[in-house]
Amino acid sequence: MIVTLKKSCTEEQLKDLVHWVESQGLEAQVTRGNFKTIVALVGDTASLDTTLLSRLDYIASVTRIQEPYKKANRKFHQEDTVIELNNHLKIGGKNFVVMAGPCSVESEEQICTVAKRVKAAGATVLRGGAFKPRTSPYAFQGMGAEGISLLLKAKQLTGLPIVSEIMDISKLDLFADVDIIQVGARNMQNFELLKELGHCDKPILLKRGLSNTLQELLMSAEYIMAGGNERVILCERGIRTFETYTRNTLDISAIPALKELTHLPVIVDPSHASGISRLVPPLAMAATAAGADGLIVEVHNDPAKALCDGPQSLTPDEFDSLMGKVRSLLPLTQKVMEG
Repeated sequence: MIVTLKKSCTEEQLKDLVHWVESQGLEAQVTRGNFKTIVALVGDTASLDTTLLSRLDYIASVTRIQEPYKKANRKFHQEDTVIELNNHLKIGGKNFVVMAGPCSVESEEQICTVAKRVKAAGATVLRGGAFKPRTSPYAFQGMGAEGISLLLKAKQLTGLPIVSEIMDISKLDLFADVDIIQVGARNMQNFELLKELGHCDKPILLKRGLSNTLQELLMSAEYIMAGGNERVILCERGIRTFETYTRNTLDISAIPALKELTHLPVIVDPSHASGISRLVPPLAMAATAAGADGLIVEVHNDPAKALCDGPQSLTPDEFDSLMGKVRSLLPLTQKVMEG
């Protein structure tokens, strides 16, 4: 339920309303926008009498919300969420972010080489997998704790914040110095993991599952936010369809749709969406034009010898070329989005 307040509402009246809402066993979330203030009532509001609230002279309107996700709902939080990292990097709003790096960390030389190249090209976050969920038990599973250590060396070398995927909450201590924790597509509905991540104070990059709806993605975000961690970044990484030419099918429509449904930042992974390196640049530009808040791109210094996802990885030179195209497209996209 959303309660919209009149401009004449005083701070004392607002405090009284919040106190009453909490006395009903509900949570009151106050959002002050540029033009109006709203109070979101989170919890079971079925028994509340909306006419009782509407009679208060400082309340403009009372609206019931049907969607099951509340904290992630744009109706509760009309302004875009902007997530700020320790180095003052901002994600969301009008802040476009590019995360780039190898699918998996393979050696110190590899990750440091790639880190320097992607930073020089304009990437603002270094990605790299230390723990890898693989379809085959015989495939390379990542370097684990050593991989995290090498990522931290690359971070120290370049100053880039890092994002890496967690698969098991028992490994959370290893992520103490990781700036953004990624939840992969296969773990999008690992609710016990999501609940635990709701208690940490790090931004969470939540990837959409291979066959999940947008509402299911937002409900997974809700699990994290309900635990107290509202620093969630959504990632569209392609979904499974009947098409077999590409690894997955990039759902471009998810970008504007999510922008309507939620205030959370939305970034796009064109590498996993296509599985084919030559298709990554056009998909990345399409996502940029559609209003995404950023990209996460796989870059490897020698894709032909990569231990994981080489066919979809760009070389540093190819990534440099892509960044030039994205930079030229961004001003036009932002101008169009602003109307």
